[in-house]
Amino acid sequence: MTTSQQPGQQPGQQSVPYAAPLPWADVPTTARLVLADGTVIEGYGLGATGSAVGEVCFNTAMTGYQEILTDPSYAGQIITFTFPHVGNVGTNIEDTETSNLAARSGVRGTVLRAAVTDPSNYRAAEPLDKWLKARGIIAISGIDTRALTALIRTNGMPNGVIAHEPSGTFDLAKLKAEAKAWPGLDGMDLVPDVTAGQSYTWDEMRWVWGKGYQRQTNPELHVVAIDYGLKRNILRCLASAGCKVTVVPATTSAEDVLARKPDGVFLSNGPGDPAATGTYAVPEIKKLVASGLPVFGICLGHQMLGIALGAKTSKMHQGHHGANHPVKDFTTGKVEITSMNHGFAVDRASLPKGVEETHVSLFDGTNCGLKLTGKPVFSVQYHPEASPGPQDSHYLFERFADAMRETKGQPARKAR
Repeated sequence: MTTSQQPGQQPGQQSVPYAAPLPWADVPTTARLVLADGTVIEGYGLGATGSAVGEVCFNTAMTGYQEILTDPSYAGQIITFTFPHVGNVGTNIEDTETSNLAARSGVRGTVLRAAVTDPSNYRAAEPLDKWLKARGIIAISGIDTRALTALIRTNGMPNGVIAHEPSGTFDLAKLKAEAKAWPGLDGMDLVPDVTAGQSYTWDEMRWVWGKGYQRQTNPELHVVAIDYGLKRNILRCLASAGCKVTVVPATTSAEDVLARKPDGVFLSNGPGDPAATGTYAVPEIKKLVASGLPVFGICLGHQMLGIALGAKTSKMHQGHHGANHPVKDFTTGKVEITSMNHGFAVDRASLPKGVEETHVSLFDGTNCGLKLTGKPVFSVQYHPEASPGPQDSHYLFERFADAMRETKGQPARKAR
């Protein structure tokens, strides 16, 4: 396929073919992805109609598109799937990952290579197109997602507008202006859009083949989970580790958390800039660390714990989004394959004395875990609960449970 100068591209700039050669190429296009530099990418719309602005990233996972599209950590982003076939197993109620079912999906849109086919899976309850429409998610297909991914890897994650209009008529000048004007995720607190509106308890455990989800009936530990954008499988993993879980909103004070008399406190994943959310969350996290209780953080919770302990965070060039990221655990010497979704990271060079780096990415050497010396306080950047992704890191929930048992004077089970 020959290339030509893209709309908004300056003379002499490298050309990238975005429109994939597809069987229906003679059908009028009904969707656009407009980047902040003025690039216009044409494709075929599905899901909701209208337009949405966000940061364009890519995800390399080969499975679990529904879990990815319902992960609150993607609030404010437009996801490009590098795997070409998305939608072929349909959707179902069980694979929804947002714990706040009353909230609209945080993701702004999604970019696909191939057309979405009818679902073919015994668990399918609804086709992807209908599911996207019900959740207000705009999608564009017929895109050369490899070329778009290469652009993101070279230039970083651009801001963009995704638009779907069945008539195929678009005000491109307006869309370009909107993409250019959007300030981006740096400095943006998106947690209020995805956190729980009130506290609740959770007892559902991890899914078991042939049995589905079981209920925790005899918990030995009590965890308060602060919801910055919780995934449901995190809650299931905590329940499966023997915990009764009480979920509280992101703005809950440390005093209110401690008044619930937990054995440990969990800091959840979530979207946006950790420094922005940290303006109100970090002071409370400092108090929780000072309480002496075990504290475990994931993703945004890891980043804000890092800030609370004296480290700094920064925006990443392309972020980590996928289910195949190798991470080394220095506490065991083992390498695990992990699921990741983050565009900010803890600056490993900023870790102060008394804060140890426990995990590191083997892709780019960025920090992926830390612990506070002498206290049962630790966190990881990646998603040990998976959904989607490998289950190599489930041991971290048992490690957290052991920390709570030891704090209570009970014998640990010595999770690896």
